[in-house]
Amino acid sequence: MSEQGWREFLAAEGVDDWVVLHGGATAVFQVPSLGEAAQLAEAVAQLPGFEGSGALITIADGQLTVRLARGVFRLEESHAAVARAVSAVARELGAVAERGAAQEVQLAVAAKPDAVDVGFWRAVLGYAPLDVDNAVDPLGHGSTVWIQELEPAKPLRHAMHVDVSVAREHVEARLAAALEAGGRIVDDADAPVGWILADRAGNRVCITSWPDGPVPPSWGIGEAALPE
Repeated sequence: MSEQGWREFLAAEGVDDWVVLHGGATAVFQVPSLGEAAQLAEAVAQLPGFEGSGALITIADGQLTVRLARGVFRLEESHAAVARAVSAVARELGAVAERGAAQEVQLAVAAKPDAVDVGFWRAVLGYAPLDVDNAVDPLGHGSTVWIQELEPAKPLRHAMHVDVSVAREHVEARLAAALEAGGRIVDDADAPVGWILADRAGNRVCITSWPDGPVPPSWGIGEAALPE
């Protein structure tokens, strides 16, 4: 598991419908009705290589969401072929991809190395492990819980916060909406890739275009190669 897979996916041809989020590559297709969303889901499920791939389909009234790999670091270049096939079927059935509707909400729990307790969160939520530092909803409905391990000398503040991952071309609109709704910027060191915001009570949330956009500057590891 590494960054190579999702970087190669982003650089692949024919994946413009897809947004690479914390939870892997995601596409949201708009359709006129719940019944047509179910029809599209059936067609997608029958695509070669889709069953058993770890993908997740969510059907809603007038909308179908397809997630590949469930985790960004499990995304591989080979998923691009699956993504292209899904998009082709969607177009054939008249569905329209909406990148602005794709998002991933994640709960980050900060802990010192000797207090990492991911097993507790899996047990209390009824979640399953995807990687050693997280817990995922087996139904795909709830937010992923990620344990953010802190350096021992770093003071522990805001032991929980929410991470919101959106498409790179929509991150500034999401920021503007949050500010208009009363939020405030706490840290803009990663702008225009991401921001740390807070509500009036001081509860924090990170809005970011990573991994669909460049690596946040504060990470100091350079930017991901992105399509123009």
